[in-house]
Amino acid sequence: MQNKGVPMNHGNIQTVLNEYKQVGVQNNIVDASPHRLVQMLMEGALDRINSAKGHMQRNQFTEKGRFISSAISIIDGLRTSLDFDKGGEIAENLDALYDYMNRRLLEANVQNNLEYLDEVHGLMSEIKTGWDGIAAEANKL
Repeated sequence: MQNKGVPMNHGNIQTVLNEYKQVGVQNNIVDASPHRLVQMLMEGALDRINSAKGHMQRNQFTEKGRFISSAISIIDGLRTSLDFDKGGEIAENLDALYDYMNRRLLEANVQNNLEYLDEVHGLMSEIKTGWDGIAAEANKL
């Protein structure tokens, strides 16, 4: 595979794929509802936790830290988007849960603890399942 006369190595292909994915994500963001944007953030957090786990298992500590940091940033974004006026107790509970998840991710990073990553992944998966159910119920109305 050639690009402007330059042979593409694995790194080049990966760069192109990442750029392609980024464009796809940007296009999805433009067209997404607020509900879908939250789903995308949750999916992103789950993906980053999975990537961090793989890097941790391969002793790739720099990449592990990068993906954990990214997951923490996404969860912070979800946390700051909570509407405490409209969400009441649910928003307060999510705020506390997001805070806990971020602390666990930090501990997972420092201690190289796969169980903590699995725990946070499980919690985020449960939250996402509930969030996905809201969309399914709204579509039935």
